[in-house]
Amino acid sequence: MRKLLVAGALIAFATSAMAQDAMKLTRVTPDALTWKDNPAFPKGIQIATLVGDPTKAGEVVVLRIKFPANSQIPPHTHPYAEVVTLISGNIWSSAGEKLEKKGEMLKAGSLWVYPARQAHYAWTGNEEAILQVQFTSPGGIDYINPADDPRKK
Repeated sequence: MRKLLVAGALIAFATSAMAQDAMKLTRVTPDALTWKDNPAFPKGIQIATLVGDPTKAGEVVVLRIKFPANSQIPPHTHPYAEVVTLISGNIWSSAGEKLEKKGEMLKAGSLWVYPARQAHYAWTGNEEAILQVQFTSPGGIDYINPADDPRKK
């Protein structure tokens, strides 16, 4: 039994070491970001990919999402859990299947987590907001109301 536990620990350690070896030093400065429209988001909302490839399963992905002033993203879900940090501006974000503009305004530096498949939405006031979102790919977004999906318009 002890040999089995030791073997298991060595395998776990080796797997962790291999995963760490696969990582490489990455630095991204704000002026190096390439902002792009994303057909899955409402017009005006842009993304910049900092780390990873959202189309490749199992990759750690870090995106920045730029919301223009007075914009919103309707209720939607993702197949992954996401960790969100507000980089700049103010934004409201809430969970639920119906967009209701109520709740606490989040300020730069705020962090929140949405579990996989948790319906949520967000909106801005009179200033732009930039979010940083981290998740494990593959990426994806499903709108609660299919009519809200900009890819279908």
